[in-house]
Amino acid sequence: MIKHHPTYELLKNYVDGALPASLSAGVAIHLEMCPECQSKVIYLTEQKAEESFEALISSNIDVPSTDLPELSTLSFDQMISKITESDDVVESQLSIEKVIEIKGNKFKLPAVLNNITIGKASHVGKLTRARLQLNEGEIHSSLLCIEPGGSVPEHTHKGFELTVLLAGSFSDNNGDYVKGDFILLDQEHHHHPISENGCLCYTVANDALHFTQGLNKLLNPIGSFIY
Repeated sequence: MIKHHPTYELLKNYVDGALPASLSAGVAIHLEMCPECQSKVIYLTEQKAEESFEALISSNIDVPSTDLPELSTLSFDQMISKITESDDVVESQLSIEKVIEIKGNKFKLPAVLNNITIGKASHVGKLTRARLQLNEGEIHSSLLCIEPGGSVPEHTHKGFELTVLLAGSFSDNNGDYVKGDFILLDQEHHHHPISENGCLCYTVANDALHFTQGLNKLLNPIGSFIY
């Protein structure tokens, strides 16, 4: 069961189109798996549409008239007839599922990632990372796979870190996470993700991670590799 969600403010910024592509994709991925947040986004979308309509009315802009009668004066059958009377045919395109294979394991990716180019995978121990080509400068988006029994050493971030769990599960000192969980952390958080059975995550970070414990501090020069 999903326990970790985007904040209401983040969902509102998503509806307003105010998020960078990487964070917007992260929210969209979570929405594919979370009915609770889907309901919130529907409400926010309706609210925004109503506000836009009211702004249009208050601006006294003339809306061009059409030759269609008021819908309220039509019967249901007449309404359907008006909608379907056009001879224009719109061909719908089937969505092609995108699958990524990492060390023999295949993962179906969320629909929002279908048209995003994925770079070549790199491996360090039980970690595999493939960059998503969103070209957002200092913001890096990746697919991160942790093999069964693998972990990321305890670390914090110089910026922010978003993780959306696409498959499997992991845990850290803050709790347990399952498919669909949306975890947004900043430099005030320290964590040590461990995956007993393996997992695949969508990650976004705007700076390198910083290892904080023991000999793992020696890994800081490659902190930008993982996220």
